[in-house]
Amino acid sequence: EWLRRAKSNLALAKAGRISEEILYEDLCFDAQQAVEKALKSLCVIQGIKFSKVHDISYLMELLEKGDIKIPKKLQRARILTDYAVETRYPGDYVPVDEDMYKDALKLAEKIVSWVRKIVEAKEGY
Repeated sequence: EWLRRAKSNLALAKAGRISEEILYEDLCFDAQQAVEKALKSLCVIQGIKFSKVHDISYLMELLEKGDIKIPKKLQRARILTDYAVETRYPGDYVPVDEDMYKDALKLAEKIVSWVRKIVEAKEGY
């Protein structure tokens, strides 16, 4: 169920700015949510309890303590944590541009794909 939700958030992020009213901040939020929920799905599969937080670093640390080695190229996804809260509401932050959005989307796609492969292997797909 967690992975299904991650895929849904990823699909929303991939839809992009289909309207000028859609903010890059909101698309990056969906990218962050995809990563968060994908990592939580791995926690569930591994029997790792987690707090209801939006911190990607925290989730990665839990997984590594639970013997899930996160590839170095995916470690950068930690930067998506800022999109969970900081840019989700009006405030004092660096505006998100198209390049930042594309980077967030690419990271989310890589994490969800990596998690999907692990989950499918564990569930015998």
